Order: sequence, then C-alpha cells, then structure tokens
Amino acid sequence: QVQLVESGGGLVQPGGSLRLSCAASGSIFSIDPMAWYRQAPGKQRELVAAITSLGSTNYADSVQGRFTISRDNGKKTVYLQMNSLKPEDTAVYYCQMFASTSRFGRKYDYWGQGTQVTVSS
Repeated sequence: QVQLVESGGGLVQPGGSLRLSCAASGSIFSIDPMAWYRQAPGKQRELVAAITSLGSTNYADSVQGRFTISRDNGKKTVYLQMNSLKPEDTAVYYCQMFASTSRFGRKYDYWGQGTQVTVSS
C-alpha cells in the first residue's frame, strides 16, 4: 500500500514564502511523475506544478516564476517552494504521484490528504 503524507502548510502574509513536502511510503518501485494540485473553495482542483523523474517541470501560468517544484528520488519526496505568495494562492494543496510497486507493474495515481495554505494579512 502506497501512502503520501504532506506537510508544510499554514498561514502566511502576502509576499511571504512556504515550502510544502510530500513523502511517499510503502513498497514502491518507481514514481513518475510527481505533482502538486490545489483546490480553492468553490473551485475545481487545478494543477499547480509537475516534475518527471528526469527533472522536467511544468507550471501553471499563475505560479510561473514564483513557485518551484523539486524532488528527491531517494527519499521519494516532492517539494513545492512557494514564494511571493498572494491571497489568490489560498487553497488546499494536494500532492499526486504515479507509482508502481513492481518493475513491470501498472502505475496507479496516489494522492496526499491535502494541506491548507492560507495567504492573508
């Protein structure tokens, strides 16, 4: 069983920074890609950033230049460094990983429990 545990959310003032972490545990053979999504009240869940095992990244236009996604393959962890935070970044942030538990096994997507990020003065 694969589990994802997130940490690092909280309350921050506009212009501030936060770093989110998401660590995977369980019998995992490979993870690719890893991603962060967010969901604000009354809105659909949206992709924030994604990263492949080779380090290729993709960002939503709204966070380009402010957020940085990274991963530590050895620790099975993905990070989201969020700088210059704005009130519109307020949302529950979820990590997602596509993981297989064996070399020729199928990949399944797994989700973290979500962590609240609130940007307010």
